[in-house]
Amino acid sequence: MRLFYNIKLKKHSQELRSNMTDAERILWSKVRKRQMKNCQFYRQRVIGNYIVDFYCPKAKLITELDGGQHYCPDGIKEDNERDKYLRNLGSKVLRLSDKEIFENLDAVLERIYETL
Repeated sequence: MRLFYNIKLKKHSQELRSNMTDAERILWSKVRKRQMKNCQFYRQRVIGNYIVDFYCPKAKLITELDGGQHYCPDGIKEDNERDKYLRNLGSKVLRLSDKEIFENLDAVLERIYETL
C-alpha cells in the first residue's frame, strides 16, 4: 500500500532531520543502516499530513519520541488523533519518552526489536 505524501511537509521534514533532538540522535545511531533485524528505518518521514520521527516500512512501524509537550492535555489529544490516523493506514505506532532513551536505552531497543 502506498502512503499518502503531503509534499508541503517535505521542507519541514528536511529541517527536522538537520535539527534532531538529542534523544532522536541517540536512537538514530542505533537503528540506522539496518542495524536492527536488517530493517531499514527512515527519520522524519512524511506520512499523510504528519511527519513521524522514525519509520520502518518493512514492519510498518512508526516510532515516536515524546518530549514534555506530549504529556499535556492538548498534546495527548493530538497524539491520540494522530495515532488513530496512522493505525488506520495499517501502521503500528510505538511511543517512547525522551526520558526512556536517556535512562534505559537497552530496554527501548529491546521493545523496538520485539515490535519488529
